[in-house]
Amino acid sequence: DNGTGMEEKVRQHCLEPFFSTKTQRGGSGLGLAMVYGMVQRHQGNIEIESAPDWGTCVRLILPMLQPALPVPQPKAAGVPPLRSVRVLCIDDEPGVRELLHICLENNHHKVSVAPGGKEGLEMFRASLHDGQPFQVVITDLGMPDMDGYHVARAIKAESPRTPILMLTGWGSMIKADGEAVPAVDAILSKPPHMQELNTLLQRLAGNSQ
Repeated sequence: DNGTGMEEKVRQHCLEPFFSTKTQRGGSGLGLAMVYGMVQRHQGNIEIESAPDWGTCVRLILPMLQPALPVPQPKAAGVPPLRSVRVLCIDDEPGVRELLHICLENNHHKVSVAPGGKEGLEMFRASLHDGQPFQVVITDLGMPDMDGYHVARAIKAESPRTPILMLTGWGSMIKADGEAVPAVDAILSKPPHMQELNTLLQRLAGNSQ
């Protein structure tokens, strides 16, 4: 583009979550971080050239990958069928909620969705009160009313054995620091592979029993 451009210090940090030069105009610092997470999820990279009064050039570099041919696997005797898991999905993006709802129900899970952290926490508490608690909670990280960290800590405070799966656009950046995320049992990057998500749900639900 031919806009005002960025100083070098801003360019170096512009892909970091919650970094924004437009907070007074409603900027959240999540947009570029989500783009970076998605590109990383596809094994790509982002190059940014910018200077004040020069503009900005952003390159998304994505590899051309050849799909692996499926290898038929013999069915192992005595393998138990996949269980149905009661899942609560919390995400402020309608498209993500709809995708998770459809895909997880197609895998025979019982799915409820919430558009934000506060609504999700209320739904979780109601399920505890009714004696039908969710077996796994999937939460986004960056949400406007209550972020995923606060959701995870609140749920663990009331139900320590409930597994929390964080599904976020910058999961690769969180994993890279090598430190465990408090109150979170697993992290997946957006967009997730549904087979990987389903396998992880089975493991988390089994560990919570």
